[in-house]
Amino acid sequence: MLGPAFATLPEPVRALHIAQGLKRYVGEVQVERGSGLLSRLVAVATHLPPAGAGPLCVEIDASPDYERWIRYIGGRAMPSRLWREGDVLCERLGVARFGFRLEAVDEAIVWRVVRVGVFGMWLPPRWFTGVGARESADGERYAFDVWASLPVVGLLVHYTGWLDVRNE
Repeated sequence: MLGPAFATLPEPVRALHIAQGLKRYVGEVQVERGSGLLSRLVAVATHLPPAGAGPLCVEIDASPDYERWIRYIGGRAMPSRLWREGDVLCERLGVARFGFRLEAVDEAIVWRVVRVGVFGMWLPPRWFTGVGARESADGERYAFDVWASLPVVGLLVHYTGWLDVRNE
C-alpha cells in the first residue's frame, strides 16, 4: 500500500509486513485504558486490551487478500481482520470497521482514520482524529504505538511496545 516508500522503512517493519502464512511474534506491551463508563463500554465492544504492562504475543495469518491478527495481552485475545479496499486499509475490530490511510513518515508507517462504521452505520471521520497508530523500529525490534480517544468519551486505549520479528 505504500508503494516505493515501503523500501525506505527499517528492516523490522518490512519483515513483519512481508511475511506470509501463520507467524507468531513475542514482545512486551504497556497499555493505558480510559476509566469512564463510556470508555469502558467502547473498549468491551471493540475487544481493546486491559490496562497493564507485560508480555505480548501476536499471531498473524497473512495471505495476499487479508491478514488476521490476534494479539494476546494480559490473558485476553484482541482479534482483528485487515484487508485492502483500493488505497484504504480496512480493519474489523469487534463491532467497529475502520478505514485507514497509511503513510511512510520518518522511517515509520503512520495510520490515519478516514472512515469508521459501527453496526453498518458510517460515522463522521472527524470524531476519530484521536485514533491512529505508528509502526517503526527500535534497533532490531518492530515497535508500535497505538492510540484511541474520542470526543466526549476521552481515552479509550493507548498501547506501546515491541515485537521480536527475527524469531517466530
